[in-house]
Amino acid sequence: MKKNTRYALFATVYLAQGAIMSYFTSLNALYLQTYGLGMDKIGLIGTIAMIPFVLKIFFGLLSDKVNFFQLGHRKPYILIGLVIQIVCLLIVPSIDPAQDFGLFALNAFILMAGMALYDTCTDGLALDTTEPEDEGKIQGIMVAGRALGMVLISAVLGFLVDKYSWSAGFISLAVLTAIPIPMVLRTKDAEKPVEKQFNWAAFKEFKKTSIIALGLLGALYSLIINGTSQLVNPFLESKFAISFTQAGLVASVLGVGIVVGSLGGGRLIDKLGQKRSVQLSLIVTLVAVALLSLISTPTIAWILVFIFGVAFGLYETVYFAIAMRETDERIAATMFSVLMAVANLGTGIGLGVSGAMAEGFGYPVTFIVLALLNLLALPLLPAIFGRRKKSAAG
Repeated sequence: MKKNTRYALFATVYLAQGAIMSYFTSLNALYLQTYGLGMDKIGLIGTIAMIPFVLKIFFGLLSDKVNFFQLGHRKPYILIGLVIQIVCLLIVPSIDPAQDFGLFALNAFILMAGMALYDTCTDGLALDTTEPEDEGKIQGIMVAGRALGMVLISAVLGFLVDKYSWSAGFISLAVLTAIPIPMVLRTKDAEKPVEKQFNWAAFKEFKKTSIIALGLLGALYSLIINGTSQLVNPFLESKFAISFTQAGLVASVLGVGIVVGSLGGGRLIDKLGQKRSVQLSLIVTLVAVALLSLISTPTIAWILVFIFGVAFGLYETVYFAIAMRETDERIAATMFSVLMAVANLGTGIGLGVSGAMAEGFGYPVTFIVLALLNLLALPLLPAIFGRRKKSAAG
């Protein structure tokens, strides 16, 4: 596959993922509020929806070890995940979350399981086919693609909901999910040399203190940025009574910020090194999240949401690139999925905790608490970047 086509494949797969993640972190709260659900139940739905991402380790192990009917280790699983996501999206409008809360939660769980499957296997495909010098670039493309999905669907979804219905919005999400399918069908799994093929002995990597600390950093950053992202639109709706279209535009501004932050993140690692990149990312995130509590006018909201988006994209790209570099190629999808699963556990906790805190203490206090949580990353850095990695970490 040509390099540009390969880049397009990764970008469009993550475009589809970004659209759904945008819905769940930015617009799902508004959708469920139309049925009278409070932020506590909305946060619970978010937590349930993120459970499949905690189970990514099993998807990664399956992909690494099992060649699906000799069709490949990555391609067939990516296709299955995309189809599951499309079907579940088309089912959503037929479920009343107020009357059938459990059924809505189950559908959200299955939908996100499909996403977790294709996400894990796409990561595996990237790990199989990417040279070390391109890791930052590939992760920047993936995060930017995800953010672009957020930008496109947020604006379109808000407009469709205001002009037509939520059903039209969910259909648009399904259509967007189908975009990468033709490219996935044309792709081929990479052939691994013997020394890079699946080997149970590679699991000893998980005993390393640096890997454990890296996983904890992933959980922490993910808790903070996704917990914050979930609150932005409900906060602005409560303060300025924004419409669905305006909420979509806010999510788009957030997405543009993420694109900017993600495209700069890969270059930042090359210039500053891993450790300094993480330090800068957590400082920028602390300030950006805290500033959201100071929103007093719609104009200030646009600016501060964009700044938070830049912090979001920067931190996520830096973490993903470091995780990619630390992954053992013998268990590429499995190891990377474990690091992502721990990060997604943080997201699940963050969605639940931030929703409950906002309900109990208000949005400004919650933003301040989430911002200060960035300081918990500081004790993890010496464990991640020890003397052995000093030269590589900068």
